[in-house]
Amino acid sequence: MSLRLRLLVAVGAIAVIALVLADFATYSALRSSLYKQDDQSLAQSSFRMQRFVTAGTCPSASSSFFGPGGQAGGNPPDGGGGSGDSDAFGNVPFIEVRTTSGAVFNGRECPAYVGTTKYTPQLPSHISGFSTQPDGSQATYFTAGSTQSGGPAFRVQVTKGTLTDLTTGAEQRVLSVVAEPIGATTNTLHTLLLIELAVTAGALVLAIAAGWWLVRLGLRPLADVERTADSIAAGNLDQRVPGADEPTEVGRLARALNVMLERIEAAFSARVASEARLQESDRHLRQFVADASHELRTPIAAVSAYAELFERGAAQHADDLPRVFSGIRSETARMERLVNDLLTLARFDEGLPLQIVPTELVGLTADAVHTAVTVGPQWPVHFTASHPVEVMGDPTRLRQVIDNLLANVRAHTPEGTATTVHVDQVGTTAEIVVKDAGPGMPSDEAARVFERFYRVDASRARSHGGSGLGLSIVAAIVAAHGGTVSAGAVPGQGMTVTVRIPVIAEMVEPDEGVGTAPAAQQGDVGAYDGEGQVGGEGQVNGVSGASGAEDRDANLTETPLP
Repeated sequence: MSLRLRLLVAVGAIAVIALVLADFATYSALRSSLYKQDDQSLAQSSFRMQRFVTAGTCPSASSSFFGPGGQAGGNPPDGGGGSGDSDAFGNVPFIEVRTTSGAVFNGRECPAYVGTTKYTPQLPSHISGFSTQPDGSQATYFTAGSTQSGGPAFRVQVTKGTLTDLTTGAEQRVLSVVAEPIGATTNTLHTLLLIELAVTAGALVLAIAAGWWLVRLGLRPLADVERTADSIAAGNLDQRVPGADEPTEVGRLARALNVMLERIEAAFSARVASEARLQESDRHLRQFVADASHELRTPIAAVSAYAELFERGAAQHADDLPRVFSGIRSETARMERLVNDLLTLARFDEGLPLQIVPTELVGLTADAVHTAVTVGPQWPVHFTASHPVEVMGDPTRLRQVIDNLLANVRAHTPEGTATTVHVDQVGTTAEIVVKDAGPGMPSDEAARVFERFYRVDASRARSHGGSGLGLSIVAAIVAAHGGTVSAGAVPGQGMTVTVRIPVIAEMVEPDEGVGTAPAAQQGDVGAYDGEGQVGGEGQVNGVSGASGAEDRDANLTETPLP
């Protein structure tokens, strides 16, 4: 059974009970009032019984023995006609005198008349329940049916009395019975009962109809809850139950459900994100294994080929030996670099401890730039810095970051590509910006350059490029220092890599005389000297940094960056 139907049944049951109780109370009150009036009428006719016992004759339907109108006060002086023994409705009461044993005394019994029809009440053989009346007599009142079929009901008064034999003086205890037909009372009560039944039925129908409307109105928010639940079951977890702001029971339910839905949505979103991360991690793991296998397969195959060549006769041909051994050394060195890179990444994944010390980035970067120009003089590098920048970090690992970024430029740009390296402090963050003027790449590929083994060249040709781990190591080292690294690129306009690392303290603002390092062409390198001076032509004076300072010969052209 639905909630709506249960509420409707409850409303109907309450309405029925209330109406029945009201009908019963009304019916009982009216019946008691009418019976009280009948009892008062019977009590006022006690003098009639006394005159009947004295006279010993029964009244007829048209007799006037008891006086006009059935009222106390005797018969008219002329003893003329009229209906003095009848009640206000033209009824003549039943009169009987019986002994205490229930027998009629000396045949003194007179039937009642309703119109001209005789009726007698159906009296019990033993009458009890007497009580003292206001006049001191012992009497009882009750209702009795008629002995004739279809006869009226009677209201009966039985009074205890004593008859005295005038001749002998003997006394006889008797019961005086007076019974009036109460057809009018019965008709009134019957009419009231019909009216109450009709009113009760109408009120019940109205109550059920109003209850149905009120139940539907009251349960409308629950219907909204049901629709929202169906929508959520269909997968729309962003749905919320309306009416949460209402200060009602349904409003409190809606608020509780909305809180639950928010938690479910958050948990489901977390689960989806976790599954996505697991899938992505699994994909990366598979790709990592495949890439590592691919990177190791080539040098292993090359070493195997050189070994096979040596077995087939290179040992007897002295001219082939240098080429064989050179190839083996080259491929083993390549495998060693790859394995070392993988080992470095694995250690950072496991939380490799760093040798954290105060590190001055300008001198450190100057050393890295000088080394890069020495290794690859075909790629000119411009280095600028406005003032010293000090961070808490591992000098060796930070130097590796700069070395890898510059090596990435040499590996993925053509000869002659100019690179700018700039070190600065922005607020509480140190920035190292490496910008090249190479061919660049799409932005979606630039966003993936820090993934392990990622290479723009999908064929993974060995003609150019590395293993795809250099920038992954950069990201791991920067993350271990609590910093971030990002890459931006535009096709045809080169790529910019920005490293941000927290500084240990605010640095003093640079003096007016601090300049920028010149561009290094064909091995030239500009280096900040730590005192606001740039080394003159033919040498680099006092290059300083956490990794050490040494003098290096170099040709400088003083060309500040635009």
